[in-house]
Amino acid sequence: MPRPQPVVIVLCGGTSRRLGGVDKTRESLSGTTVLDYLLDDLPPGWPVVCVGEMRATTRSVQWCRESPAGGGPVAGIAAGLELIRDLGAATDHDASSDIAMPGNAICVVVGGDMPFAATALPTLVGALNAQPGLDAVLASDPDRRTQPLLAAYRCEALRAALPREPRGARLMAVIENLLIDTSECDSRTTLDVDTPEALEEARHIVGT
Repeated sequence: MPRPQPVVIVLCGGTSRRLGGVDKTRESLSGTTVLDYLLDDLPPGWPVVCVGEMRATTRSVQWCRESPAGGGPVAGIAAGLELIRDLGAATDHDASSDIAMPGNAICVVVGGDMPFAATALPTLVGALNAQPGLDAVLASDPDRRTQPLLAAYRCEALRAALPREPRGARLMAVIENLLIDTSECDSRTTLDVDTPEALEEARHIVGT
């Protein structure tokens, strides 16, 4: 029986103090936005949940909001997982739904300010599928720093590791409760647009 497609949780609810407090995901990049550049590059068959302020996107996605708004990445992940569970439950009654949630379901978490991250996702999911004993496979950058916002997770393990109050919680404290491995990615893939310099680097990469 084929595995269900992973669900992608894209976190796009935050702002960047180092980028003037603006929404990083709305910044222009190659004739579109940072968020849409990422969304357009995701594997076409994978359902996508975006966490943040609802807006028009070039790809069909489901939207939800972290509670409270601006509550941080752990709150965003909690909101995304809650929506996935709700949508997965709906598959019991709606055969047309494209989100299935078996016990070993995988979700991918990616920052909406990482326009080039999509290329790593199939590798991360493949590595997690190949190691049934793991809870997650996280990308690591060329400096060997783990990237919890570019990672494949088993949904139930991630949900169980979340604190009861996710607002403002440290994401690395959640990761410490999981059995993980890492997969090294290049600097382009792990680039997050959270400074003016990083935004210019992204624009240079795409030639704009």
